[in-house]
Amino acid sequence: MGIVLRLLVAAGLAADAVIHWRFAPDMAPGPNTPTDTIPGDTLFYGQAAAAAAAAVLVLVWARRWTYAIAFLVAASAAGAVILYYFVDVGQLGPLQNMYDPSWYMDKTISLAGEGVAALAALIGFFTVKRTRDREAEPVPYP
Repeated sequence: MGIVLRLLVAAGLAADAVIHWRFAPDMAPGPNTPTDTIPGDTLFYGQAAAAAAAAVLVLVWARRWTYAIAFLVAASAAGAVILYYFVDVGQLGPLQNMYDPSWYMDKTISLAGEGVAALAALIGFFTVKRTRDREAEPVPYP
């Protein structure tokens, strides 16, 4: 079961990373974008890098902390997609207005990947044994 969870998390985050990397140039600030905000392309490249890093962490180390990081990366991205589809929140601090009421296949792929990764990471977080628990188990004496 452990390898299946790791692969689900990594595959979902990989889909997220690829879609965000591909769309990052399209999110570059336009001429009317406020200069006191973080550019959209920077946010998308950052999300792609975070998703890729979290996927590698889960593949290399299946620990509670890596599953927690993967969950935070995936769930926050899924939440942002849903929020910015339904609500025009405007500029949030240094984040520019990312409202996008249109829906298309790449957004579906990204949301599905983020959802699968978040759910699998949450399951992994609660099912993987902690390293300390493994070390504390008594060794059977022959």
